[in-house]
Amino acid sequence: MYAIVDISGKQFKVQENTTLYAPRQKAEIGDTLTLDRVLLVSGDDVQVGAPTVDGASVTATVLDHVKGDKVIVFKKKRRKGYRVKNGHRQPYTKLSIDALNLS
Repeated sequence: MYAIVDISGKQFKVQENTTLYAPRQKAEIGDTLTLDRVLLVSGDDVQVGAPTVDGASVTATVLDHVKGDKVIVFKKKRRKGYRVKNGHRQPYTKLSIDALNLS
């Protein structure tokens, strides 16, 4: 059984007892989150929401707050002496999916 969940505008396919990296959430490590924007539930039969499935939710636990790999941003204009080098690391929250709640 799996579900498609909307977390901060991004869609994730989740199953029980798995982990995923979602955009940074405002929660402390060890907190339990209830994700109620469930777009699809697949089990014995498939339930598709319009836009969400009524009564369905996903329970997740916050494991850690991490940063993604560094992305180098390099800008240059030829013959002008203009060069800029910047780096960026996207913040993520590591979530453990505990249960898919169907009502």
